[in-house]
Amino acid sequence: MTEAAVTRFFQSPQFAVAGANNDPSRFGYKIFAWYHQHSLPVTPIHPREPTIRLPSREYPVAATPKSLTSPTETSLSFVTPPPVTLQLLKQAHEVGIPAVWFQPGTYNDEVLEYARDNFPAVIGGRGGAGSEGWCVLVDGEDGLESAGRTWKQQKL
Repeated sequence: MTEAAVTRFFQSPQFAVAGANNDPSRFGYKIFAWYHQHSLPVTPIHPREPTIRLPSREYPVAATPKSLTSPTETSLSFVTPPPVTLQLLKQAHEVGIPAVWFQPGTYNDEVLEYARDNFPAVIGGRGGAGSEGWCVLVDGEDGLESAGRTWKQQKL
């Protein structure tokens, strides 16, 4: 089931990262940078940052999933603590986001249950190639391939 969800996730035309930030040592930055480096159209989500700056580009930030321009065409990665994840997940459901990916540490049982009850494609929990569960950094390129998505490496 999760492999099919990964394929569906990467079939979306757009992506967003909740918890993206400007600190290169944190996973919010690293996950956001992964999408950029794989030449995928990505929007950072953060309630207080106006922009996310990578060395090669600056991205305007959406404050919440409700601020995305095309939420029904956007898959959403979470890099937030579980209570924040649940709050943003409910907003994502309200605006019709079709697929969600929970990085390790971003979910609890309540988050996973809500997601599985309300989204067609959910990635999170046990599985993937890493030891801590599904991770875009570890499993993303296989997911892109399974979705038939072409990409090119671009500079950070």
